[in-house]
Order: sequence, then structure tokens, then C-alpha cells
Amino acid sequence: MTTTPTETTGSTDRRFFGHPLALGTVFSVELWERFSFYGMQAVMAYYLYYAAAEGGLGFPEESATSVIGAYGGLVYLAAVVGAWVADRLLGAERTLFFSAVGVMAGHLALAVLPGVTGVAVGLVLVALGSGGVKTAATTVVGSLYDRNDPRADAGFSIFYMGVNIGALVGPLLTGLTQELAGFHWAFGLAAIGMAIGLTIYTLGRRGLPGSAAVVPNPLPAGAWVRPALVAVAVVVVVAAGFATGILSAATLSTSVAVVVAVIAIAIFAILLSSPKVDGDERSRVRAFIPMWLGSVVFWSLFQQQFTVVTLYSDTRLDRNLFGWEMPIAWVNSVQPFWVIVLAPLFALLWTKLGDRAPSTAVKFALGAGIMGVAFLLFLPWAGGGENTTPVLAIVGILLVFTLAELNLSPVGLSLSTRVGPAAFRNLTVALFYLSVSLGSALSGTLAGFYSAETEGAYFGIIGGAAIVLGLALFALSPWIRRAMRGVR
Repeated sequence: MTTTPTETTGSTDRRFFGHPLALGTVFSVELWERFSFYGMQAVMAYYLYYAAAEGGLGFPEESATSVIGAYGGLVYLAAVVGAWVADRLLGAERTLFFSAVGVMAGHLALAVLPGVTGVAVGLVLVALGSGGVKTAATTVVGSLYDRNDPRADAGFSIFYMGVNIGALVGPLLTGLTQELAGFHWAFGLAAIGMAIGLTIYTLGRRGLPGSAAVVPNPLPAGAWVRPALVAVAVVVVVAAGFATGILSAATLSTSVAVVVAVIAIAIFAILLSSPKVDGDERSRVRAFIPMWLGSVVFWSLFQQQFTVVTLYSDTRLDRNLFGWEMPIAWVNSVQPFWVIVLAPLFALLWTKLGDRAPSTAVKFALGAGIMGVAFLLFLPWAGGGENTTPVLAIVGILLVFTLAELNLSPVGLSLSTRVGPAAFRNLTVALFYLSVSLGSALSGTLAGFYSAETEGAYFGIIGGAAIVLGLALFALSPWIRRAMRGVR
């Protein structure tokens, strides 16, 4: 019996909390992919900079945060590869399946291969696999709704809740496993989580719509040679960069940021100049540019959960709770907890408001501005000594992180499936993820400027800049809404 997707899903299908039943299948695989991804990432920075006697690799902190930032950037950069594969070779549904296999293989490599070798092989496989999962899963979810289906934003919020259930549980279990058994056992647990998600997805593939398996722009026979040569050239250039010292752990995040910026500019140029794009579609792409830049700034702050906030939690946070010291990786579960609590409320809010809800541009403005406020909330404890910031302070600050995120991230995912030209639908989804990629890489670069001595200026300047950007997006929102040509 084959497991190819079905031909129909229907706008009347409301079997999964008022949404198509197929949403539950993608919800499940993304939940377990996020379990493995965040479970691994919660302990990775500590694995890199903890001393060998503590089970780590002994990297300098600046190099460790640069690697984490670069890795986060590469995950979302890999979304471009996933979009190309989905558009030209496999379609979104099969790309999602094989990408999930890659994620599982990466976590296994981290679990069984020692030292830097395991880190290099594992992070590359997880980055490529997660990038494919992100683009393909978003496209598959988008295929469940018509372009003007009012359930779309709510559906993406439900999908996003599944993402964060995995993100909540992953750090709790891998953090505890790391403390009890060591880093490699924690990475192994992440691999098991991805295996569970892959099994659930395999069993539910038949319920996906036939449109999810369509290859919208098939690659002509024999045309695979050029992209294959490009891939080989990239590997050679990266290897040569490390061999000659041009690339290093400390500069990796900045290097990734430059590459991502160049790729994003090239994609925007393609979308704005292609004869396959009509006038309305080109207008929507132009309107997407300021929101894309706002997304970059938002993610450069938000992703500092894994760079600056990680360092802050290790040295400045009082983790003692009634005589028990909370595992440090559990801090990474606080923000997903708030998403799980608030995402259904946001989904209900957007559904109830319908056409009266704020436009997407206004939501982006709120996301950027609130993110800036979150950074200013660190200021009351700026310059304090070790272990002086109470856990409740971080819990409150990460609540504000979440309020910002829910105004921008699921809304951005939904928008990217509706604003893209018909010939480049998957590529437009990847373009949104490139904003996350650039922001993630910049989070590693910015972390190089953080220190306990300068944290007041650090949090104040970055937070203030994000608030100014939010105000600028709000001022531009009327023009953006007109240029979107019917897409809210």
C-alpha cells in the first residue's frame, strides 16, 4: 500500500479543532522535530564552552555563541535549499519526509561521534534537515487553506502551538538527561524524539492534500548537474576557509550573516524581475520588503535566548528554588510554555476579530516594538553580581518575548504562503525563513558585544533600536496594506 497524499482536503474540513484533519499530521511531526531541535540546542552552548572536566569541549564563550548563532542562521538558510528541492524536485510533502530523516541522523551523529567531529557532522545534518522541515511543513500547512480562508492565521497559530509543545518538553528532558548522564545521552534522547515524529508522520501522510505533493516548477531532465556543482563548490570554499584561517568559530556567525544577506537580496531581485510574476504579485513583494527587514531585527533579538540569555542564565541567574537548583537548560522551556498558554488565545482573538483584526503590517510593528521592550526589562538588574537575578524575572521577561513573537512569527509564516507569486510559492516561504536566518546569525554576532560590565548599555541600545523600528513599521502600515493588493 502506498502512502501518497490524497487529492482533496476541502475548505469544509473542520475535524481538527475546526481545521482540516491533515493539520494534525503536520502538527505532530513538527512537534517532535522541535522537541529534538530545542532539546539539543538547550545544551549545545554549554557543551561547547564547558571545560573538558565538565564534559564539554572548552571553547571560549565568544566562539561558542558565534557557533550557536551561525548554526541558527544555517538552519534557516537551509530553508532555501528545502524550498528549491520542494519546488524543483520532490514537492513539499516528500521534502518534509526526507528532511525529517536528516534531522534524526544529525542527532544520532551528535550522540555517537566524539568531539568536534560530532559537532560538525551533527549540526550540518540537523541544519539541513530542519531547514527542509521548516519550509516544507509551512507550505503543506498553507496548502490546507484557500488564499482568503479566514482560518489561515488561526491554523498557523495552532500549528505554532505544536511547535512550542516540543520546544517546551525538549529542554526539560534533555537538560535533566545531561545533568544525570551527560551531553551525549541528551543528544541521543533528541534523536529518539525525532524518530517518534517521523513514525507518526509516515502513518498520517495519506491524509494530506494532493496539492502538497505537487512539484510546481519541475527541473528539466539533466539540469541537476549545475546545482550539484554549486553544492560541491560551497563545500570546497568552506573547507578552504577553515584551512586557511579565513573562517573560524569566532567569526562564523558574521560570515553566515553576510552570505544570507546576499542570498536574500538575490531572491528579492528574482521575484521583482521575473516575467512569471504579474503586477499584483510584484506589488505584494515590494510591500513585503519592510516587513522582512522588521523580521530580521526581531529575530536578532529573539534568538539571543540561545546566546546572550544563555550566558546570562549561567552566570547572573539565581536558579535556587527552595533549596533545589533548577537545571540550567530548563530556562529554555520557559518561553515555549508561554507560547502554549497564549497561542490558543491569540488564535481565538484573530478568529473572533476577523476583518477587524490589525493588518499584518501592524502586527509586525507590534512584534518588533514589544521585543524591544523585553530587552529594556533586563535593565533593573544590569550590573549586578553573580546569581542575583531571580528566576521570576526571567519568567516575566520571556513572557514579553512571547507576546512579541505571537504578533510576528506565526503571522509571518501565514503571510509568506499567501503573498508569494504563484511560480515561487515555496521560495517566498524560504525568504521569510531567511529573515530568521539573518537574525539568528546576527544574534551570535551581537553576543560578542555582551559582557556583564556593559550589559546596561547593551540591553538599552538594542531594545531602544527595536522600539524605533516598530514605530517606523506602524507608520508605513497604511502603504503596506494598499500595496498588498487584497492580502491582509
